[in-house]
Amino acid sequence: MQHLDHDRLVFLALGESEADNGESTHLGTCAHCRTELVTLERVAGLGTETQGLADLPDPPEHLWQGIEAQVRAAEAESTVTRLDPARRSRRGRGWSRWAATAVTAAAAAAVGVVGTVSVLRPDDPTPTPTPVVVASAPLAAYGATPPTAKGDARVLQDGQLHLHVANLPSVPGYYEVWLINPTTMEMFSIGTLGGDPDALLPLPPNVDLKSYSVVDVSAEQYDNNTRHSGDSLLRGTLTG
Repeated sequence: MQHLDHDRLVFLALGESEADNGESTHLGTCAHCRTELVTLERVAGLGTETQGLADLPDPPEHLWQGIEAQVRAAEAESTVTRLDPARRSRRGRGWSRWAATAVTAAAAAAVGVVGTVSVLRPDDPTPTPTPVVVASAPLAAYGATPPTAKGDARVLQDGQLHLHVANLPSVPGYYEVWLINPTTMEMFSIGTLGGDPDALLPLPPNVDLKSYSVVDVSAEQYDNNTRHSGDSLLRGTLTG
């Protein structure tokens, strides 16, 4: 299957243009492109989603230095593009490469994973330790969701949420995972689910799981709206 161009997905995520009929059809059938678009849209909407997390610490300085270096390199390439008539215009690939770099770097900073890909070598013989679970929650069908839908959530000691779901109803959009404060009903998204029943999602550092104790899986539309749709499929309360 021919996937949509990454630069095109960046434009769609940033709201620079709307998907045509062919692209919409492709997104409806291709889990890979759909997941990539959702991830880019989530990054574009981080400012809105993190309003309730103002007390979280800023990412380390070296992360921002890495982002700045990548963005400057992309801007330099964009300048060469403008000066070289044989290349596409800045509004084309030059600009979209800059946008892709900035969006990707911001995503990495948001979850604190810049530079961690190479920490473990594929040939490292050291066995992977069993993850320590610090909190968990059974997830049950919520609202009008069929009662056969279920799942479980486990907060791992390394700051990730392992989610397992089963029998979720089919939706025209995608599934999104949230943490909710049941007292204030403030919430924020921690990621999306692809086609697999299992997902490992990074949690924000220093998140207060005693306050944001409800795990929610919702059905969302491809409408560039970063807020919760109100259509919850599964819910459960974390206990330690």
